[in-house]
Amino acid sequence: MTVNQVIQRGAEFLQRHGVDSPRLHSELLLAHVLKVPRLQLYLNHDRPVAEPELSVVRALVQRRAQREPLQHLVGSTSFCGLELTVSPAALIPRPETETLVELAVAALKRYGAPEPGLLDFGTGTGCVAVALAAQCPTACIHALDVSEAALALARANAERHGFIGRIRFHHGDGFRALPTGLRFDLLVSNPPYIPTADIATLQPEVRDFDPVSALDGGADGLDFYRLLAREAPSWLNPGGGLLAEFGDGQAEAIERLFTDAGWTRAALHRDLDGRWRVVEAWRTA
Repeated sequence: MTVNQVIQRGAEFLQRHGVDSPRLHSELLLAHVLKVPRLQLYLNHDRPVAEPELSVVRALVQRRAQREPLQHLVGSTSFCGLELTVSPAALIPRPETETLVELAVAALKRYGAPEPGLLDFGTGTGCVAVALAAQCPTACIHALDVSEAALALARANAERHGFIGRIRFHHGDGFRALPTGLRFDLLVSNPPYIPTADIATLQPEVRDFDPVSALDGGADGLDFYRLLAREAPSWLNPGGGLLAEFGDGQAEAIERLFTDAGWTRAALHRDLDGRWRVVEAWRTA
């Protein structure tokens, strides 16, 4: 079969199984197997695909039809212009989380410290910590996660982009995993925020392949925001701040939660789709 025929048959198979953007995913899987840019497929659409390559593509298409995420199948995803390794050990980075990074960069510039200290609380793949290391070369970055497997992935991504010496990793459950006396100018987090009962209703790619611990935010999805609002101030320098991503429909409750906890200048920010996505709050200087 030719490249074009493989793409067409893969797209038809994925479409029958309800996969969104079936042709795009068929193209990306074939490009991954052939180790060529996707555009190269169009320039060589009549090229025969050898049987060994065809077998691998078929297997990947079948796994995608079973709703295994495309990112897991190809082993990476793009985030803030960086190619990051992904695996079932951590949540796949989403485009909306790039808003969190953009706001953090702006906040660090406003804060004005020459070597600002930053904590990525619940780092997962390390996407936020690595992106901030790339964009804030003087920042002292710390990354915390309860999952050893996620931290191993985050370390691999830091090493992949030459930041392994710039990011200090901490393993443990919450702030208790940090050394006593450590303080930060900014804390960023994309914590679990899905209400427990809603997890069963998520898309199969998320429900069945992302770690539940990275999704489950408790009965109302706000457990981790309560923890951050309550405990983060003691880990921040005077005038330090916090930025945390949250889910649809949670904006009002989260803004009130931080305001009631005594944070100043609590504000909300929208993502590129116009949805409320990030809460920003600061300590009194």
